[in-house]
Amino acid sequence: MVTLRHRPRTLVACLVAVVAAATLSAPPASAADGLVLHYPLTETEGAVAADTSGGGRNATVIGDATPGGAEGLQLGGVNGHVKLPDNVLRGLTEVSVSIQVRIAPDQATPYFVYGLGNSSGTAGNGYLFTTGNAYRSSIATGNWSTEQTVTAGRDLARGVWKTLTYTLGGGTAVLYEDGVEVARRTGVTITPALIGGGTTTANHIGRSVYSGDRHLKGSVRDFRLYDRALTAAEAHALGFVADDEKGRRDLASIDLGDTSAVTGDLTLPTTGPYGSAITWRSGDPAVVSTTGAVTRPAPGSASATVTLTATAFGQTRDFEVTVRPQLTDDEKVAEADAALVVWDEDDIRGNITLPATGPHGTTITWKSNKPEVVTPTGEVTRPAFGEKPVKVQLTAEIRAGEEATRKKFKVTVTPRPEQQAYEGYLFGYFTGEGSATGEQVHFAASRGDDALKWDELNQGNPVLTSSSGDKGVRDPFIIRSPEGDKFYLIATDLKMHGNGNWDLVQRKGSRYIEVWESTDLVDWGQQRHVLVSPETAGNTWAPEAYYDESIGAYVVFWASKLYAEDDPDHAGNTYNKMLYATTRDFRTFSEPQVWVDPGYSVIDSTVIKHGDEYYRFTKDERNNTSTTPCSKFILAEKSTQLRDTSYDFVADCIGKGSIRQGEGPTVFKSNTEDRWYLFIDEFGGRGYVPFETTDLASGRWTLATGYELPSRPRHGTVLPVTKAELDRVRAAFP
Repeated sequence: MVTLRHRPRTLVACLVAVVAAATLSAPPASAADGLVLHYPLTETEGAVAADTSGGGRNATVIGDATPGGAEGLQLGGVNGHVKLPDNVLRGLTEVSVSIQVRIAPDQATPYFVYGLGNSSGTAGNGYLFTTGNAYRSSIATGNWSTEQTVTAGRDLARGVWKTLTYTLGGGTAVLYEDGVEVARRTGVTITPALIGGGTTTANHIGRSVYSGDRHLKGSVRDFRLYDRALTAAEAHALGFVADDEKGRRDLASIDLGDTSAVTGDLTLPTTGPYGSAITWRSGDPAVVSTTGAVTRPAPGSASATVTLTATAFGQTRDFEVTVRPQLTDDEKVAEADAALVVWDEDDIRGNITLPATGPHGTTITWKSNKPEVVTPTGEVTRPAFGEKPVKVQLTAEIRAGEEATRKKFKVTVTPRPEQQAYEGYLFGYFTGEGSATGEQVHFAASRGDDALKWDELNQGNPVLTSSSGDKGVRDPFIIRSPEGDKFYLIATDLKMHGNGNWDLVQRKGSRYIEVWESTDLVDWGQQRHVLVSPETAGNTWAPEAYYDESIGAYVVFWASKLYAEDDPDHAGNTYNKMLYATTRDFRTFSEPQVWVDPGYSVIDSTVIKHGDEYYRFTKDERNNTSTTPCSKFILAEKSTQLRDTSYDFVADCIGKGSIRQGEGPTVFKSNTEDRWYLFIDEFGGRGYVPFETTDLASGRWTLATGYELPSRPRHGTVLPVTKAELDRVRAAFP
């Protein structure tokens, strides 16, 4: 029996690699038949990847790629990859590709493990690829819309070595993981020889044929390309891992995080990435149970140390866990004090968040020395335009049991801005997933007060680019604060360029929104990546906001698919609903609630208020059939309460007859007359198309004429602006 003692993460990662390397074995003799390329990728230096198939077609190592000997070629994820010779698929009517890969835990998506084919501009144009994202392989004659895919339907485990093998022969594609079949597809009509007519010049390991995709971060070795479909036995021999080896690898892959000062329950895995069943034994179940439940020693006691032992296929590994005692009330107060902040304290321009509770169940009460300016619950009355800023002292009393402390904040409340008429419009949008920069924030400016004539800003390049989450932003929405001199831009955290797997991003997509804020529409400050959706959500799409005067806060709403509590993998069936949460600062959000659920999928709500009525426009997301004639078009409703969950019907089928289908509506009022504009995104077509009406309540919208919109604008926002604001953004982004 082998016992692997707990080691720091970096050593564990090395251990995984070494153990995996030690079990590599040569394939059976039959597997060598038909070998076109073989790159072991075990060099220790240099920029040449030797082809050991006998063909002599060496490859070139490029970028942040470091030879690692038996641990394979180390790819840094920036620009490192292996450039293979041209035309490697020429004449192949069948094919098998096998590679060993260890994907880094922080690998960004989308990415290819390898891609063999061609690129046209920024897009792929005929290729064969494999990715660990929804572990799949695809063969295509054009871009992603031509792909014929075989998929395991789940992400590949990261941080561990995996052997990925794809075979295609007789119209049947088979996908193997560590020598075991995990997916099969029949009826494949594309052969490798059809890709580029035999000419392929974008053949890479660790790089996609789509320029906007991420490079592979991790390690690769033993890349093999065959001119035939390997048998199941041959694929098994290439990737087979014995049970005791699976146990060693799975135990080595366990990461419990920092176990030197545990204060909460531990997650103890019961299965490993190589398929082992993992069981646990505890040296003191009263402190740490075999399921990871932690019972902390009493306040004032010493820490407790417990040994946890994991077992898999007869192998064991020990973890030493130190559990901190429960905090004393004094310690709770101290930690809550350190965590408490008042955001934007030097420039308050609206209601602020003054929390009533803190960490560890502490309570917080507030006092203000000028409650007529800032109340103890955070409502703000700003000085009039032209007056001086007002300084206010806020005092928070933080309490746990009999222990308490006070923390003081000196905040400055900025006077209200001068009210100015709107004399133009700012248009924020994205341009689609067809280019590497399309899923970022673009701006356009109106020509004065003409809501239908626009000029692209920043020479058509993005104004804001995401550096967080999926590193793509769609559906940007801009809202002006009720005082008028602060702006928030929120957007969907999603990048679909080169991906195309819409099902996956609605099951395991981002639960965050991206937030920027500005006081001048030019300087947008630091991007914030903010969690808003619950764990049951599979996506967080098209966030928008509207200020609700009745609660003195913004109502932020978005579309999410919500899965059952007992379906953590989000494998079941559900549909998109509109959710909402409230916030004062786009930092702290209330718990989300369902806002729109008609019993079928809806997305992309937007709101405008006229008189005492809120008008809401939403996309009906159902499949278009004879019984659902208004699906894929826009529904209009109204209510006197913004957060009402039962709006009254106004009209449906908005846009039908003028556009093929529509989503992402944005609505705004003319600056000069009682006229409203509704831009509807004709997805799969022209992008935004403008409609107009002089009567919101009628539900009748007419296609506008003589308009000049930016090039293919997609789901975004039109914001009325003053002349000074319009001039400022035009000067900043020519």
